[in-house]
Amino acid sequence: MKILVVDDDKDIVELLSIYIKNEGYEVEKAYNGKEAISKLNTNPDIALMILDIMMPNMDGMEVVREIRRDSQIPVLMLSAKTDDLDKIQGLVQGADDYVTKPFNPLEVMARVKSLLRRSEQTVQKTEPDKIEIGPLIIKKDSHEVKTIDGKDIKLTALEFGILHLLASHPNRVFSADEVFERVWQQESVVSAKTVMVHVSHLRDKIEEATNGEQVIQTVWGVGYKIESR
Repeated sequence: MKILVVDDDKDIVELLSIYIKNEGYEVEKAYNGKEAISKLNTNPDIALMILDIMMPNMDGMEVVREIRRDSQIPVLMLSAKTDDLDKIQGLVQGADDYVTKPFNPLEVMARVKSLLRRSEQTVQKTEPDKIEIGPLIIKKDSHEVKTIDGKDIKLTALEFGILHLLASHPNRVFSADEVFERVWQQESVVSAKTVMVHVSHLRDKIEEATNGEQVIQTVWGVGYKIESR
C-alpha cells in the first residue's frame, strides 16, 4: 500500500517517510501541489495522501478541490495554522482529517491507519447490503449512493460512513461523539465541529442531487438522524 506525502519542507517529508516505511507502507513524495496531482495521476495505487496546506504555486486547499472532482482518496491535511476556521475550511474542501504542526509522527500514523481502515471497509466486498430510504438508494458493498431516479451522488469514505450509519438506524438520533467514534473509529476528541462539517458537506451533496430534500435532520442539542418514511 502506497502513501503520498506532500510538503515543501523536505525535512518533514523525510521524517514522515521514515515512519510510514516503518509501518510497512510504500512512500511517494511531492514538494508542491502540482507535483502532488501529477503523482496521483500516474500512481493509481496510492491509497492515501498526507498534504500540507501552505505551499508555493498551488496550496493544499487547491489540491484538494482539484482531486475531489474525480477522486475520493483519503486526505490528511497538515498545517501550522491552528485556527478552527482553517480546519473547517480544509474539511469543507474535502479533506478527511487535519493535524496541526508541530505534530507527533506517531499521532499522524495513528490517523493514517484509521483513515486507511475506514477506506478499506467502505470498498471491501461483502454480502449485498442495499438500503432504500427517502429519495436515496445506498449500496454498502459497492460504496454507491444513488437517487431513486438513478442520479449518482459521489461521497468521500467518511461521508458515506456517516450516511450509512444514520440510514442503517432510521429514527435513531446519534450524537456527534457517537458518529465520530463509529465512523472515524477513534475515541471522540473535540469531534463536534469535525462531524458538523462533514454532515454539512454530505447534506449539500444530497440536496443538490434531490432538488433540496432534507434527508439528514438535526435534533438540536442532541445529534443527527434520518427518519424512515
